[in-house]
Amino acid sequence: ITIGSQLVSTISEFVFVGFAGLQQNFHNLFSIAVFLIYNISLYANGIVIAVVTAKRHLHKPMYIIIANLALSDLLLDTMTLPKILAMSWFGDNTIPFHACFFQMFFVHSLGSLDSFIIMLMAFDRYVAICEPLRYFSIISNRLMVGLCGAIWILAAFAGLGITLLGAKLYYCGPKRVKNYFCTVTQVAVLACDDPGPSRRGAFIIGMIVHFIPLSFIIFSYAMIIRTIRSASSSDGWQKAFYTCTTHLFVIGMYFVPRLVVYIYNQVQLMSNADLNVLIICLYTFVPHFLSPIIYCLRTEEIKRTLIRSAYGILLNKLAELNHRMAGH
Repeated sequence: ITIGSQLVSTISEFVFVGFAGLQQNFHNLFSIAVFLIYNISLYANGIVIAVVTAKRHLHKPMYIIIANLALSDLLLDTMTLPKILAMSWFGDNTIPFHACFFQMFFVHSLGSLDSFIIMLMAFDRYVAICEPLRYFSIISNRLMVGLCGAIWILAAFAGLGITLLGAKLYYCGPKRVKNYFCTVTQVAVLACDDPGPSRRGAFIIGMIVHFIPLSFIIFSYAMIIRTIRSASSSDGWQKAFYTCTTHLFVIGMYFVPRLVVYIYNQVQLMSNADLNVLIICLYTFVPHFLSPIIYCLRTEEIKRTLIRSAYGILLNKLAELNHRMAGH
């Protein structure tokens, strides 16, 4: 359909294909895995956000960053995983045309946001380890809240730019998206006009929001490793190394598979569509339920707070039970 000189898309919905080659008897296992991942992510990230928000002694720059990462991951999972469950359990594999681009905005915005948040994490660790005496004069809660607010806005602009590049294309069919959610790479190839410029533009934005943070992260951890190696105190060396390995693990989970898929899909789409979907799902969802567990188990202050809170709840329940028994 043409309005003036502008072609208007004629399809009203997209159809998610997901794992097209997955055998039917594996669909139930896949849906159970998704259900467990979503629930673990929901409760783990929710607990991190609640604990950091409620406990004043956790109102520190590093925990502000962790809470923002948990919120970002929780939002992205909520925008995508329930739809995957609806596809697996009820066969609801369609999404309205405009809802697809709405979802695309959140997928790319929150994906970009994770990149910036991990960069902030590296910045905090760089100052804490390389400039420990100046840490509190450089890093403050107010500064960190301001930086977190700024990167939420910056990530929203990145997601909006990528989404508009996909939305401006003309779609007249086919409408089968080889994924479980809308991303510009999988949707743009369905356009009836040339998707090349839009895909290249989205690729450039994606590389900027990932390579700039990654470059800073690599630099900061190179400086951290140099500082650790020159440290005279073995206890300080071990503590710093222990902290950094946690962050490096999260960085590896997030950046490596994402950049590989971005670059490969720009050169040519993966011939194995199921493998492409699998890698996208792994780098999108696995870090979301692993990172809060890692931070809770390997960050002593959060771990102690959770243990004390659980112990307090248990004592309250026991006291309530004793009171009821005494009443009888």
